[in-house]
Amino acid sequence: MSGHLAFGLLFALPAWLRWNDRRSVGFVILAVVASLIPDIDLWLVAAFPNQVHHHGVTHTVLFVTSASVVGAAIVAGVFTDQLDEWVGTERLDRRQVFLSSFLAFFAGGLSHVFADMLSAPDISTPIEPLWPLVDGSWGIDLVWYNNWWINFGFFAAMVVAHVVAAYALTPPERRRRLSPF
Repeated sequence: MSGHLAFGLLFALPAWLRWNDRRSVGFVILAVVASLIPDIDLWLVAAFPNQVHHHGVTHTVLFVTSASVVGAAIVAGVFTDQLDEWVGTERLDRRQVFLSSFLAFFAGGLSHVFADMLSAPDISTPIEPLWPLVDGSWGIDLVWYNNWWINFGFFAAMVVAHVVAAYALTPPERRRRLSPF
């Protein structure tokens, strides 16, 4: 799990180049949460063992895109006013919140699929990220999935990278706005 969170942080890192306030914080939070969504199949396989398998449909670009649209619609539809108040630096409308949320969910979901492509052949079924457009598995057996020191080391490096990016790219007078509270 820490490896997926780390990849979510990696894929969310460019947010600091676009915004330098709570919008970046919100983007990063959504991307990190979304980095775990494809593993919903681990729960679905318990309920539907003959229809669902790990690294199946939930580990595809199609699923990530669909889940991103649904997640962004929920965030924009339910939380736009709260996010506008929380960000406080500019007026946010539903379209802006939808687009930012979609990109955050998409980045996080793709980070999960990419991470599994780097390690999946070790312990699980092959991953087919481009299904149904391209048939066949894609993967690079680069790192062992359960290597704790790589996962936690990468996670720690990504946390440090976000702290450095936030500090370096946020003007001093706005740094207090980085706190999520």
